[in-house]
Amino acid sequence: METKEKLSEVKNFIDGKFERNGQKPMNVESPIDGAIISTILLSTYADVDKAVKAASEAYKTWSATTMKERAQIFFKYRFLLEKNIQELTELIVLENGKSYGESKAEVEKSMELCEFAVSLPQIVSNEVQEVSLGVECRTERRPIGVVASIAPFNFPNMVPHWTMPNALMLGNTMIMKPSELVPLSVVRMSELLKEAGLPDGVFNVVNGGKEVVESICDHPGIEAVSFVGSTKVAKIVYKRATSNLKRCVALGGAKNHLIVLPDAHLDMTASNVVASMSGCAGQRCMAASVMVGVDKVQHIIDKMVEDAKKIVPGDNLGSVISAAAKERIEGYITAAERAGATILLDGRGATVSGKEGGYYVGPTIIDHVTPEMSVASEEIFGPVISIIRAKDLDEAMDIENSSNYGNAAAVFTQSGGLAKQVMERASAGMIGVNIGVPVTREPFSFGGWNESKFGVCDITGRSSVEFWTQNKKTTIKWNPEAKTNWMS
Repeated sequence: METKEKLSEVKNFIDGKFERNGQKPMNVESPIDGAIISTILLSTYADVDKAVKAASEAYKTWSATTMKERAQIFFKYRFLLEKNIQELTELIVLENGKSYGESKAEVEKSMELCEFAVSLPQIVSNEVQEVSLGVECRTERRPIGVVASIAPFNFPNMVPHWTMPNALMLGNTMIMKPSELVPLSVVRMSELLKEAGLPDGVFNVVNGGKEVVESICDHPGIEAVSFVGSTKVAKIVYKRATSNLKRCVALGGAKNHLIVLPDAHLDMTASNVVASMSGCAGQRCMAASVMVGVDKVQHIIDKMVEDAKKIVPGDNLGSVISAAAKERIEGYITAAERAGATILLDGRGATVSGKEGGYYVGPTIIDHVTPEMSVASEEIFGPVISIIRAKDLDEAMDIENSSNYGNAAAVFTQSGGLAKQVMERASAGMIGVNIGVPVTREPFSFGGWNESKFGVCDITGRSSVEFWTQNKKTTIKWNPEAKTNWMS
């Protein structure tokens, strides 16, 4: 896809209207060729406050509607996503740099998330029980109020749909803060939601950077905050939001280990590992980052290199998000080389004809990495995989569990017994068996352990219901003829 002429300035979406809020302007670049595609004004606390007031007013009516009524809007919205899938796909390509196929898959996942949301009337049900003679107890799920969602750059369409459909379907109103690097997809989302019939003020978008994030954490009118991004920022957001007595779930970074055993299926393992490390240019928290090769796995490594050579930047491999990201990723590769690792496939210096200004890193495979190297312990967020050799499964598990992160882990083997050991022993929230990207699908929830997630509950699926609601408990007695105290 070629970048088009400069798009209109990105505006905030507050109370059903686009407004030119904010102060300092910032250019929005397309990473596929470095072209400026739009501008954005970085919002302030005043802009967040205006959005909160609109959301608070809308909450009065929206929270009183039935889930069945809300579902009708999201039925229509899901249809609009499908109707506009080409446009939405091209927006992702333009602002994020993903390949067309990956971008389309992202929109399709957003549609799936909406499908789960409209099923919530069948999933979320009240509990009623006669706990004593003539005495009834009831538990109901109620919305919590105005909530906020802070989204990252790597999935400009899908990650906002991790939170928005469920939170709104459950009766909350929302402030969405997209990454300032990729604001265009969320702008289009807000237009489609309005077209679907969502009342004004239920969904609001405030664009900006650090000041908006801090304002969301501090604003007394916001009851809950979700965050997806780096561990460094996730910690800050979680501490700041909870110190202001908000509930918060903050998803951070990852250093996912794929443990490859000698009996692993050759073709399936090689293709899965390579796809995991290179998909979305490695800019996803579920990407394979470290392969732990147990004993005799050279034949699998050779096949990985063969498969990875078929991945071509600008063709079936998208760009990374920025020049700074490209420089950082290539710096990790250089540091590993200087530390004594072997570069089996080198993606440094990648360029794409006609898009020389783009930010591309080719697929990179680094062998003979040791645990103390930076490529083995730090999140790279690029199409790079490090190979650490282990003599047996026990050593492999020690390597896996030494990481501060705990988002995902996987094992490749034909042995059910060995697979079960990894499933039980790996300190990670999501486990794959012969699957390189063990992303859970609805109704199962997404979320890691350790420094990959802060807060209780997960961000999607059934677990998100608990996060976005609160329980109201009611005890009822109508029969005055019952003489005993029901508490006795």
